[in-house]
Amino acid sequence: MFPISDSVKSRSFPLLNLFMIGLNIYVFMQQLAAPDLDAFILQFAFIPGRVSIMDPTTLLPFITSMFLHGSFFHLASNMLFLWVFGDNIEGYYGKVRYLIIFLVSGMVGSLLQFALNPGSTIPMLGTSGAISGILGAYYISHPHSKVKTLLPIFLFLTVVEIPAVIYLFYWFAIQVFSGLWGLGGIQNEVGGVAFFAHIGGFVTGIILAKIFGNRDKNGIIDAEIIE
Repeated sequence: MFPISDSVKSRSFPLLNLFMIGLNIYVFMQQLAAPDLDAFILQFAFIPGRVSIMDPTTLLPFITSMFLHGSFFHLASNMLFLWVFGDNIEGYYGKVRYLIIFLVSGMVGSLLQFALNPGSTIPMLGTSGAISGILGAYYISHPHSKVKTLLPIFLFLTVVEIPAVIYLFYWFAIQVFSGLWGLGGIQNEVGGVAFFAHIGGFVTGIILAKIFGNRDKNGIIDAEIIE
């Protein structure tokens, strides 16, 4: 199910969200232009087996890996989710809190994946963990919104509106099921989707959303947000 739009208009112009989308596209273009793509990936992707607390430079890929993508479809699908949900999180929590949710969720997602397979030499890359944090925060901050979704039914594509809490709960359940199904399986040896990075990011987004602001009965943050 691919989201097309949501029913909530952003409270402000989503400048930072657009910047993050542009940054991801720019980095992907740099990947394509790199003289040695494999060397580029190995330098900036997160490789669990290379992490050493004694060498802080090995921790930098916790951040740089968020802006790499394995294919155009990988980039496009991630940016679609960020486009649909990220503007509302920026508008609701402000730019500083948006950035914290994005970066911390991405790092925690990678950390969880690292904890499950610390010796892996397979590069991890993608904004999925960070975007999962945005989805988790959206789950808390916009429970009454609806998501216009492209839904394949047999051989036809249909657009339907789904309550955001149902859409995101279903999405999260798929990540959990897929992660548990593949735990210890062949995908940990040859690569694949880092489902636990998605799980860790989503839960982190929920926690940070709870910390950053309580909503009153009308769905408005109690205190003014200082950016």
